Amino acid sequence: MRVLIIEDEQVAVKRLRKLLEGIDPSMEVVADLATVADAVQWFKDHDAPDLALFDVQLADGDSFEVFKRAEVSCPVIFTTAFDEHALKAFRVNAVDYLLKPIRAEELKEAIARMEKGSAVRDHSNMSGSAGADAHAAPIRRFLIRYGDHFKVVEPSEIAYIHSLMKNTFLRTREGRDLPLDESLDKLEKQLDPERFIRLNRQLIVQIDSIKELLAYSKSRVKVVLLPTYDADAIVSSERSAAFKRWLSGGRA
Repeated sequence: MRVLIIEDEQVAVKRLRKLLEGIDPSMEVVADLATVADAVQWFKDHDAPDLALFDVQLADGDSFEVFKRAEVSCPVIFTTAFDEHALKAFRVNAVDYLLKPIRAEELKEAIARMEKGSAVRDHSNMSGSAGADAHAAPIRRFLIRYGDHFKVVEPSEIAYIHSLMKNTFLRTREGRDLPLDESLDKLEKQLDPERFIRLNRQLIVQIDSIKELLAYSKSRVKVVLLPTYDADAIVSSERSAAFKRWLSGGRA
């Protein structure tokens, strides 16, 4: 893999080189560049690398200028000490956005995502209103911010999404709760309808998280989930028929 490093701090350049070598010794750093001007010229003069690591703040300005002045056709991972540019990063189809100090495991995971394909869709608390995206194609990945950290979650890693005290949380299949800004109403429109379904006002589940179904009343069903849900997961009466169609492979 050919990697381009765009970073104006030599200490950070050396660390990235070391991390890349530790991840895969066959990786080749084709160049390390410290300025917007050098990066623009490099992209004009060379074939695109397999991956570019971009710091946001360079010696002569904001690295987003590179995207305005040159064609950057390779996957990009941003590495920076600041988080306020995360949304802008994903608007230029960055694969990931890592906060310094970069950890080896984070970089390894980001490169693995890059090798799988597409960019991450932003669902951090900087994303603002869903707006026109409310009826877009199903979400391919979540970028979630909690504290000073960002985490990328694949839909396959989600057990269910639930609301609690007017807040929304994504529970991973390992049982970890992560905060989301969107309401269940918005998420219901954005998730793959073949994999996810709304059970009631508090809960959207992923099909692989369903352990078993129990008769709860004449027209309602209790869903047993893995990991365990903190309350009874009851399919509401008005949703029961659609839920059964969905389980049998039809549209809810």
